[in-house]
Amino acid sequence: MDERPLGSTGMDVTEVGLGTWNVGPVWGDVTDDAAREAIRTALDAGSNVIDTAEVYGDGRAERLIGDVLDERDSGDERVYVATKAAPDADGRHTEAGLRESVRGSRERLGVDSLDLVQLHCPETAAFYEPETFAVLEDLKAEGEIAHAGVSVERVEEALKAIEYDVVESVQIIFNPLRQRPAERFFERAKRADVGVIVRVPLASGLLADAFDGVEDFAEDDHRHAAATEGVEAGVGRKGGETFAGVPFDAGLDAVDDMRRLVPEEATMAQFTLRWVLDHDAVSTVIPGSTSSEHVAQNVAAAELDPLSHETHGAVRDAYEAHVKEHVHHRW
Repeated sequence: MDERPLGSTGMDVTEVGLGTWNVGPVWGDVTDDAAREAIRTALDAGSNVIDTAEVYGDGRAERLIGDVLDERDSGDERVYVATKAAPDADGRHTEAGLRESVRGSRERLGVDSLDLVQLHCPETAAFYEPETFAVLEDLKAEGEIAHAGVSVERVEEALKAIEYDVVESVQIIFNPLRQRPAERFFERAKRADVGVIVRVPLASGLLADAFDGVEDFAEDDHRHAAATEGVEAGVGRKGGETFAGVPFDAGLDAVDDMRRLVPEEATMAQFTLRWVLDHDAVSTVIPGSTSSEHVAQNVAAAELDPLSHETHGAVRDAYEAHVKEHVHHRW
């Protein structure tokens, strides 16, 4: 699989990595064995970047990643683990909180220094507090972390974050149902030599064409609430994470419109990942799954030919027809 530079970090990351949010309880029950096997599958298929967070399963995802990496005879294999530090109860980061997060993640992953630690979607106010980013500078100077970045909910937060020199990567939601980053952020990121990690690329399964209606979700699945009660019942600020913040029915309509664009040799999920990778500002995309079959299919999306300009135009038309009014001005 081809690799791309992650901004100024010096890390060359594979175009498709693995996200591990699915290990958390909001997705329903997942066994440790299934989660470990998904991680192994991604690495065996050639991925070299795994994204996680201390809150995914209350540290469980980090521990499982540490288990898998510990069992492998790495040889020349270099795997980068990007984790995220949870904000305090007020949605911002204190020095004590950041240091405790980094310490815990290092212990669970079994490493002396974290490859990349990202602020995990703090409140907008946090991006206007230079002292928070000074702590990241200190942690880097002390060798606790190798690199620092942010995970954001809104484009404006990403634009503010890259004003700080310590920020070398931004993780952001981007997919055919959430296109504003390409319009407002990607060019700025390229000019600043900031890496872009794309999360929620499949819109919680919408863009995997994985379900037909709310009956496909267990009641303890966060998608059930978002589908039955509305966007803001989902996960994330104002529900911006579940279904990428798109109303469920509007998302289904958009997928129905785009289905005709999928090449015969590809799945809807692979088509979506290829669409994301056609944007050269993107360093890596991190679809999450605990199904080894789906993980392998996701990685294989990197081998598809780039989509045509006409296809990209048709995706934009579907976005504007079905979902732009719901998401473009919000995030």
